[in-house]
Amino acid sequence: MANLASKLQPWWLLLVIPFLFVSNTYHCVNAEPQVPCYFIFGDSLSDNGNNNNLATEAKVNYWPYGIDFPKGPTGRFTNGRTMQDIIVQLLGFQEFIPPFATSRGQEILKGVNYASGSAGILNESGQHLGVRISMDMQLSNHQSVISTIVEMLGKCAASKLLGKCMYAVQIGSNDYINNYFKPEMYNSSHLFTPQQYAAYLIEQYSLKIKTLYNNGARMFALFGLGAIGCTPNAMAVHGTNGSACVEKMNTAAQLFNERLIPLVDELNSNSTDAKFTYLNPTGASAANSLGFTVANASCCDIGSGGDLCIPGSEPCGDRSQYVFWDAVHTSDAWNEVIAVEAYDSESNAIAYPFNVKKMAQLPNNNDADGDICEMGENSGVTV
Repeated sequence: MANLASKLQPWWLLLVIPFLFVSNTYHCVNAEPQVPCYFIFGDSLSDNGNNNNLATEAKVNYWPYGIDFPKGPTGRFTNGRTMQDIIVQLLGFQEFIPPFATSRGQEILKGVNYASGSAGILNESGQHLGVRISMDMQLSNHQSVISTIVEMLGKCAASKLLGKCMYAVQIGSNDYINNYFKPEMYNSSHLFTPQQYAAYLIEQYSLKIKTLYNNGARMFALFGLGAIGCTPNAMAVHGTNGSACVEKMNTAAQLFNERLIPLVDELNSNSTDAKFTYLNPTGASAANSLGFTVANASCCDIGSGGDLCIPGSEPCGDRSQYVFWDAVHTSDAWNEVIAVEAYDSESNAIAYPFNVKKMAQLPNNNDADGDICEMGENSGVTV
């Protein structure tokens, strides 16, 4: 990984040294973050502890998860940081965004992470694994946080703050992995063709994004689905028929992404006071060039469920060589690669029409349009 030494420093150093690979808009931990707050909605790719006390199989607050995280096992589904954690660092936050389950007091003014392992766009996705916080429930939790912020700041100041925050939404994988591609448990694949299902998911997704907008969100980072057919679990369960990955799963995810991009265009056209961008970092060219030598196997020993690490097991020694930490979730090293892509890639295939860095630098409508408090008590935030 030497050829990206200026980008991929040992991760803990990113908290205390400048990022050499981004522009001088970000300098050090004493600088203000590029956005005042960052809210996260999603699934296990972003969960940082919301599932820890739920009755679910989808929780990982045990060793060896967190082996490379200062606080050890926190509920993150990886050995260190999630991609969202790293984006938060790149934006200049001194602390990670707290999970909704434990967020308290003034820290919510910097943002809240609502993500939940096994959650989906659809309420039923992942239900066979136990309790999870679906996107509808995450939106409900956000509503309660908004109410608290209004109590703390007053409605006008709360509206101004929330309009300057970035809202990251990374969800949808479980609507395939733990719904559509489990026909023995869910009827979605009997009711919909892959094309119809993608259209239905985007329709439901759009409604939820508009709910966020109606609650004062104005800066949206919407993440597409990754290559869900390339996980060790997918290949073990479904087989590849001689292909490198499970093509039917990757094709289905691509159908979703192909509909998400026009949705971003539509939202940008119809909501002129807000900004939306599509992000789908893949790291496709990085596996070989950066020294990742293992792209189709997990770093840790996998339990009988076929996806998560065996509690207390000893993982691989050199985790920087592995794309996957367990049979579904990627390693800290790989998360750093794709976070950097989302943050500053100039490729429209990865970030359209803006990367995270450029979105954070866009003129804020709350500033450009004058004091939102002068617009009346019904502006910006619905409580």
